[in-house]
Amino acid sequence: MKLATTAIVILGLATVACGGKSEPAGGQQATVTSRVGKSELVSVPKLVELYGSVEAERQAAVSSRVMATVIAVRVKAGDEVKAGQVLLEIDPQTARGQEAQARGGLAQGQAALALASRNYERFKALAAKGAAAELELDMARMQYEQAKGAVEQGQGAVDAAASVARESQVVAPFAGRVTARLVEVGDLAAPGRPLVMVEAATGRRLALSVPESVFTAAGLHVGMALPVKIDALGETAELSGAIEEMTPGADPANHTFLVKVRLQGREVPAGLAGRAWVTVGSRNAVAVPESAVVTSGGLAMIAVRDAAGLARTRAVVTGERLPDGRIEVLSGLAGGEDVLLEPGALPPDGAAVQEAGR
Repeated sequence: MKLATTAIVILGLATVACGGKSEPAGGQQATVTSRVGKSELVSVPKLVELYGSVEAERQAAVSSRVMATVIAVRVKAGDEVKAGQVLLEIDPQTARGQEAQARGGLAQGQAALALASRNYERFKALAAKGAAAELELDMARMQYEQAKGAVEQGQGAVDAAASVARESQVVAPFAGRVTARLVEVGDLAAPGRPLVMVEAATGRRLALSVPESVFTAAGLHVGMALPVKIDALGETAELSGAIEEMTPGADPANHTFLVKVRLQGREVPAGLAGRAWVTVGSRNAVAVPESAVVTSGGLAMIAVRDAAGLARTRAVVTGERLPDGRIEVLSGLAGGEDVLLEPGALPPDGAAVQEAGR
């Protein structure tokens, strides 16, 4: 007896919690009034989600051709820099010594050229009078040409040494921000060793690794628009993007194509994780108006009207929100059912459905 009473109480509470009308005394059937819509079997794009990370459009590992000690570092990570701004300084003594040595060699070559030029002119005059052999004239001409070549070589050495000497001050190649400082005062700078990392302040791209099957099916091409979402910015921060660059062939190690999507509409920090979607055909899905879905106890529920005009409650699994505002139903409906719209609360199972406006 106690068990039966408890069951009756629970049934009564469940009916109240659902917000439906309890069956009136005397066996009369409960009635609910609601607008009625349709679940439909529709064709929707089949989307594939791709993952990647944001990178700066321009980034550089700044180095120097000078091998010498770092004597000053002018920036730190996060600093904004202008094009040509000094980032760090390297001891210039070695480079200046090389430049002085090159200039000394050039001076010697110029002196030798002046002597060879005068000697050549003398032999030409003597040869014209028949007082010099042809061999002597050829030797004078050869010495003159050699001296002229030595001067050109010396001038090139001076230019190269002066260029290296100017690199005792390492400058920013473009306007942007410092992302990493890789040396400190006292470190040895060497040709090819990165000293400071700089990235452009504007211009961001999402670098995606696209499997070869998806790349082929989606027909990706430069200029193609893709929807993009950056996870760290929140679910509502959806960006637009267009493919700016992609590799012509797949990476033989992982069989993926590298595709870079230029982000538009907002500047975001480099290094953030992001996602993009591409369409690879279509699939069939059941769709219902969003107002037909009622959440009850953490479950998605839909009230349908059966062939007898009675309300029946079904638990469903919902999917994505479709572009037209409807909700995809993954399971629980087959398509073609009458569904109650904006029921407010789930009606009692078996209640008669009175369509609003009729």
